[in-house]
Amino acid sequence: MTRRKLTADEIDLWQEVVKKAERLHPGTHSTPPALPLPKPKPTKQIIPRIDSFELGSRARKKPTKHDLKPAISDRLFSTPVQMDQKAFTRMKRGKLRPEGKLDLHGMRIDSAHPALIRFILTAQASGKRLVLVVTGKGKDRDEPGPIPTPRGVLRHQVPQWLLLAPLAQAVLQVTPAHVSHGGGGAYYVYLRRTR
Repeated sequence: MTRRKLTADEIDLWQEVVKKAERLHPGTHSTPPALPLPKPKPTKQIIPRIDSFELGSRARKKPTKHDLKPAISDRLFSTPVQMDQKAFTRMKRGKLRPEGKLDLHGMRIDSAHPALIRFILTAQASGKRLVLVVTGKGKDRDEPGPIPTPRGVLRHQVPQWLLLAPLAQAVLQVTPAHVSHGGGGAYYVYLRRTR
């Protein structure tokens, strides 16, 4: 049930009643309470106009994944092409035949690194342009843990060795091999010409 508003005559009548009534506790109210003020009329608010609005423009961006080290094949594919583009495309498709091959299966790091250096420098000195270095894909580790360990130590080390001295001056391009030449367990190494 809604309350109705008092009229002016009813308010005046009430004031007369208040003046003639005896107070139960004299001195608490020396003056009659003030009349309630009428509610102010609502004013029309002007809403500012938004010119351009794009959904999600102020949304926070999603946090990036904590991918600390991208896969070796992704890093090699993202490097710029240093050699002839046509020859590079043929090499990726497995159409170019490697002129030499080094198989590092079963070797440890301490014996594989000198063998790789000797092979690459000898191949460049003999005028070869494209050689194949087979590392193998590596074994799966049975020990899962909080720290991820890369599969295949030589598979991850060989591209790094090829970009460091003394091999950096001999190597022009390193790319994962085509499936017909070993796939993810081998690398094409395109050598610079000797001058």
